[in-house]
Amino acid sequence: MSHRIAELTAPEAAERLTAGACAILPMGSLETHGPHAPMGDFLLAEAVCIRIAERAARQGADALVLPPVPFGGEDFFGAVPGGVSLSLPLLQGIVEETAEALFRNGARRMLVVNGHGGSVPAVESAARALRRRRGVVVPALHLWRAAAAFHAELGGEALSLGHGADPVWSVALHLRPDLCRPERARLPPRAESTPPTVFGLPAVGFGAVRCGGAEFAVPTEVEEVAPGGVSPTADPRAGSAEHGAKLVGKLVESGAAMVVHLRESAA
Repeated sequence: MSHRIAELTAPEAAERLTAGACAILPMGSLETHGPHAPMGDFLLAEAVCIRIAERAARQGADALVLPPVPFGGEDFFGAVPGGVSLSLPLLQGIVEETAEALFRNGARRMLVVNGHGGSVPAVESAARALRRRRGVVVPALHLWRAAAAFHAELGGEALSLGHGADPVWSVALHLRPDLCRPERARLPPRAESTPPTVFGLPAVGFGAVRCGGAEFAVPTEVEEVAPGGVSPTADPRAGSAEHGAKLVGKLVESGAAMVVHLRESAA
């Protein structure tokens, strides 16, 4: 039995959705993750969603995975060749209109599985709007935020955590090794030197600088704070497919638990 809605006939999809199947929307981005990792992390989000649906089915809860939204919300990656991002209002509209189409035609449950940090505001704004307008709750699993929280617990090394490295890198090694180029993974050029500066001040992660002891939000581009797409404090060489398998296992477990909860809470 397929869990990809695109592979079903319309009557098959209608039967399962009206019977209570949860629609899962994978989201990701097309951006840089360094010279060693594929640009399309939406591929990873989709693969996780399929596994969530399969696990939920073993627990008695049906789920159908929608085609992924491949473009993330506009943030730090506007200057990446080949990268495509969407304005937050447009991305919010895509999430809302997807949900409206599903609910209007008989679906009762929906879960968003988001693989891009820059999309978080749009996804959460859409969820608030849908709850106010329709009275439905559309939960969102923000993959890399959740995976980062699992990272140390599952034995991940602190030095591998960061953009261009884990958790995305280990998950990619596990799910799509055919797209990975581990021989190109390298220590970021600034990792052993002074931190990058933006506007004459030390950068603090993405989109912030430190001044007078406080953090100030400032607009940045990825090359200013993560040359080549890799954060100065992150070493992708410490990632592994084995660690990625552990991360995916936890993400799938969590996602399936939410699908089951949605079925039981709306029964």
